Amino acid sequence: MRLRLLILSILPLWAAEPRVVRYEPGLDDLKFVYAQMPEALRLKPGDIIETKTVDAEGKAFEARGRKAKGPNPLTGPFFIEGAQPGDTLVVRFLSMTVEGNEGYGGAGPGFGALNSTTYTPMLGGGIPKRNWTYRIDKTSNSAVFKANDSDFSVKIPLRPFLGCVGVAPAMAEARSSIVPAEFGGNMDASEASPGNTLYLPVNVPGALLFLGDGHGAMGDAEVAGTAVEVAMSVRAQVDVIKGKKIEWPRFENADYLMAAGIYRPLDDALRIAFTQLVGWIHDDYGLSEMDAYELLSKTAEVHVAEMVDPNYVIVAKINKKFLPTRR
Repeated sequence: MRLRLLILSILPLWAAEPRVVRYEPGLDDLKFVYAQMPEALRLKPGDIIETKTVDAEGKAFEARGRKAKGPNPLTGPFFIEGAQPGDTLVVRFLSMTVEGNEGYGGAGPGFGALNSTTYTPMLGGGIPKRNWTYRIDKTSNSAVFKANDSDFSVKIPLRPFLGCVGVAPAMAEARSSIVPAEFGGNMDASEASPGNTLYLPVNVPGALLFLGDGHGAMGDAEVAGTAVEVAMSVRAQVDVIKGKKIEWPRFENADYLMAAGIYRPLDDALRIAFTQLVGWIHDDYGLSEMDAYELLSKTAEVHVAEMVDPNYVIVAKINKKFLPTRR
């Protein structure tokens, strides 16, 4: 009898094995805006999506004689059944693998943290257009930087993540694939990597999840405007938290709470991130907002994810070891 009860208790775990759904886009399937549109695929909460994303300029397609229609091609959108405005979409990043043997980076006029732009115009010439190619060394799990103007080279450890993860915006907006905002989007946050979970606000039925802009490695702030840009194989699990409304993207792992603030100037992005983190600690851990504010002042960590896109991205973090038991 005891053995029979044990078997019965295990059976539901077997029955709950998540469904794996595979999707590989062609050139004509790629999207270039976050918006309401017909879905590429329908997913159920708990499903694992295995898919591919294209590098930021679609170079793999260029090699076959075709060109992407714009920057940051997006895979999707994926309709998640049961997701409704006012819910929270959950994206658990399970694995990411760099595709191909090369990545690339570049710098040029009008883009990048050290450039004259329409936001911050400066006298003088812009930074000249330059490109770099990175050999992907899979035996050492690294990308090889080779200087253009000397013989210097160095290996950079690969740390794959998605530069673009977002949902359809509210109010029937369509936003460019280069824009990060409250719906996620082109956040260029290395927190969108295996082992982390991303929470996004649901603005439209089905959420409509877009993925893209694979990065093999990137420094904080992405100062020149590119990472090691690569195509990627991605494996992620989706879920929905019903009736839980959030205003901005959030990340979490076993050790950290992480809140994104996305705006210009950089100080406003920081204020958004910390306001969100204060509210999260208050709601889930029971500290008053003022106590959470004071605690963050002594323990917080700040990641400047990028300061090159139309909006900048700050990720404010707190190690859970500093927090009380979660309610």
